[in-house]
Amino acid sequence: MQNSFPSGSAPVRGQRTGASDTPGVWGMSLGSAHRAYDGWMPGIVLSDAARQLLESDAVAHVVTIDEGGGPQVTAAWVGLDGDEIVIATLPDQRKLQNLRRDPRVALSVPSSTRNDWGLLEYLVVYGTARITEGGAAELLQRLAHTYLGPDVVFPNMPDPPPGFITRITPERLGGVGPWA
Repeated sequence: MQNSFPSGSAPVRGQRTGASDTPGVWGMSLGSAHRAYDGWMPGIVLSDAARQLLESDAVAHVVTIDEGGGPQVTAAWVGLDGDEIVIATLPDQRKLQNLRRDPRVALSVPSSTRNDWGLLEYLVVYGTARITEGGAAELLQRLAHTYLGPDVVFPNMPDPPPGFITRITPERLGGVGPWA
């Protein structure tokens, strides 16, 4: 069965697309999930409130899709480069392997602000990732100033490996807060 999505659309949650009978994360079949995201997806402009949280010292929870279709969650320092969210990784980690296979990613970033109902606010970013090689040590040093302090040297090793930078194009926001 051939997939044919109208221009600008993709499968919705729980929709079967016909390429596989194995349900994946977000209710999409594994065979078609990646095809639905082949090619460039337009990003959204982040609000000032979302940018402020992403540039804070809040550690993000990064969710990728494992080879078997289940979620794989890691914590990561995040920053911004223009409208892209960036993550630096020195070794080739499982999240990178997952993103090379399926570039869909979700981030959850907790806030320390409580809303009028007393709930802690949090930002959820759904997007598409691309991985570039090199520059990770420099990005980690920049992020270390936010997460560890202004005088910290990180990574604290002579001649660190080039590593990888994950660049996430935000496509949709959720959570609880002014961005939702």
